[in-house]
Amino acid sequence: MIVWTIFALIACGLAVYIFGIRDYQDFRKVTSPSRGSRTERALVYKLLKYGIPYQTIFQDLSLKKYNGTYAQIDLVVATKVGLIVFEVKKYSGWIFGSGNQNQWTQVLNYGKIKHRIYNPILQNKNHIHQLKKKLSKENIPFFSVIVFYGDCELKNINYIPNGTYLVKSNKVFFVLRKILKDNKPATFTNKRELVSILNEAVMNGADYGIKM
Repeated sequence: MIVWTIFALIACGLAVYIFGIRDYQDFRKVTSPSRGSRTERALVYKLLKYGIPYQTIFQDLSLKKYNGTYAQIDLVVATKVGLIVFEVKKYSGWIFGSGNQNQWTQVLNYGKIKHRIYNPILQNKNHIHQLKKKLSKENIPFFSVIVFYGDCELKNINYIPNGTYLVKSNKVFFVLRKILKDNKPATFTNKRELVSILNEAVMNGADYGIKM
C-alpha cells in the first residue's frame, strides 16, 4: 500500500512538472519574460492555464495607424465569437469613475491621497476603434475587457458600455466563459489576413525604435 502511494505521488509530481514545462513553452511562443509589463505576462500565463491556445494570443501590440503613428495594445485574443481586446492595469486603493468620463479617480490612504487616471474604458475603446479600421474587411464583434491587478477595489463604476467588462485578475476566466457562452460564432472573412495584421503589430511591439 505504501509503495503504491509513493508511486502515485511520483506520478502526480511528474505530471505537474511536465505540464509546467508545456505551459512555459507555450508562454515563450506568445511572449518573453522581459516583454511588456509583468501584469501583461501574468495574464498571458493565466490564459494559457485556462486552455486558451497560444496561437490565438497576441501580446504587446503596436498597431500602425493610417497617420503613421502607433496604438499600443496590451493583449488580443482571437476567439470563435470575435476578438477580445484586453487593457491591463495595476492599481491600489479605491477606483471611482464612469464609462463616459475622461478621468477617473484613484483614492489612497483612506481618502487622504487622490490621483487622476485616464479612463481605461475609453482607452481600450480607442484601441478597438483602431483595430476595426485596420480590419475593415472583417465584420466581427469586438469585446473590451479591462483587467485590474493589484490591491484595488472598484467603487461606483457606472455607465459601462455593452460588450465592455471590468474585472479583477482572479475573475478573468468567468468573463471569458460568459463572452464565449453568450455570443454566436462570428463569421470571419479572411482569418489569414487577420492573423497577419495582428502578428505584424506584435512584431512592431518588439521594435524599440517605434514610439507611441
